[in-house]
Amino acid sequence: MFDIAPTELMVVALVALVVIGPKDLPKAMRFVGHWVGKARGVARQFRSGFDTMVREAELAEMEKKWAEENARIMREHPTTDTPVHPVDAPSPPPPVHDPASQDEHAAPVMVERPDLREGQADQPPAVDGKAAS
Repeated sequence: MFDIAPTELMVVALVALVVIGPKDLPKAMRFVGHWVGKARGVARQFRSGFDTMVREAELAEMEKKWAEENARIMREHPTTDTPVHPVDAPSPPPPVHDPASQDEHAAPVMVERPDLREGQADQPPAVDGKAAS
């Protein structure tokens, strides 16, 4: 961009030393540095804004291409309203028995209860036909 050779930089420094003087040269350098920093900040902000605009334009272009590709695929493979094959269909959940919802005239459901006699509930089960003591 700017091609400044070291010899050219030395000539500018000597001219600044002679014109500004050694007493005010540090103040002038700070002033120039301040403005160079502001110029760099503006350039960085401009560049980031430009990059953002380019990214958004590329994203819009990609979305347009994806929409066109999606439309092409949907044209080539239209959806059908055929039923799902029974193997692929999910199985229905098992029925839940709710005694409160039983019909008054329906037969009651018999549930087998374990045969527990008094005093046997705390004893271990029998081994080889003999009761454990």
